[in-house]
Amino acid sequence: MPKDIKIIGVLTSGGDAPGMNAAVRAVVRACAYNKIGCYGIYQGYHGLINENITKMSARSVKNIINKGGTILKTARCNEFRTKEGRQKAFKTIEKNKIDALIVIGGNGSLEGASIFQKEYSVPFIGIPGTIDNDLMGTRCTLGYDTALNTVSEAIDKIRDTAISHNRLFFVEVMGKGTGHIALNAGIGSGAEEILIPEQNMGIERLLDSLSKSEKSGKTSSIIIVTEGEKIGKNVFEYASYIEKNLPEYEVRVTVLGHIQRGGSPTSFDRVLASRMGVYSVDCLLNGLSNVMIGIKDDEMIHIQVDKAIKSRGEINKDLIRVFDITSI
Repeated sequence: MPKDIKIIGVLTSGGDAPGMNAAVRAVVRACAYNKIGCYGIYQGYHGLINENITKMSARSVKNIINKGGTILKTARCNEFRTKEGRQKAFKTIEKNKIDALIVIGGNGSLEGASIFQKEYSVPFIGIPGTIDNDLMGTRCTLGYDTALNTVSEAIDKIRDTAISHNRLFFVEVMGKGTGHIALNAGIGSGAEEILIPEQNMGIERLLDSLSKSEKSGKTSSIIIVTEGEKIGKNVFEYASYIEKNLPEYEVRVTVLGHIQRGGSPTSFDRVLASRMGVYSVDCLLNGLSNVMIGIKDDEMIHIQVDKAIKSRGEINKDLIRVFDITSI
């Protein structure tokens, strides 16, 4: 029998992602619609351990759907990784009579919630809030579309300088070991090369590609690199190597960094967040737990959290082929 849900707690955890506020808004208002209580938990699992929570109503989340970041704040919490920390968190749950949790975050956040659920039988639903798009079971994660648009816009501006000065730019993007942002931004911005973990392009192949580009008449190039890509130690090392071996290129490096996390979410992310937030409350009220919300074929779905976090979202091989063809 499904547990009788009267109060839901919602928190954001790990790295922030555009659309988190829209998801919080949807959860809070779905609770109000279903006439159940809702508590906002500040600073992720830190707030759960330290009882930093507040009761939320439909009016508590007005005018936030267009805001980046998260009004609930977010943090990574080492204490929650310990049994003692999780025991403190459960005491907060008991004291405030919270029946279930909705956790908005990435791999680590959802893994923590899954462990907590197994230890204390607190039902929870995960909303995949991460710009990396690295969770299995959803076509895209919350914040990915906004981050991708931010990267594409930045590369468009960098290309203006690259063309004006006949320069080669290495642009490092986020991804934490997965190449979704780099690959899609590479196609969308017309990059000459991409370096992603899923496709091991050796440094010699990169040199060969750049030599061919130069001979074909290209006077500037954009190379997009996923952070953590293992061809060299870092993007500056790639740049130094190219300068030594292809002196005809004037090389520059741009690390986009945390600008990719911020900014107003796109309309797509706002709608996705709203759908995920409402569906997560529906899932709890229907007795589901330990599942992550996803989207497939424009329909809301759910997948077991353990399955979602064990396998990164796969790179679309057809996109790699499209890039290879269009970047000649």
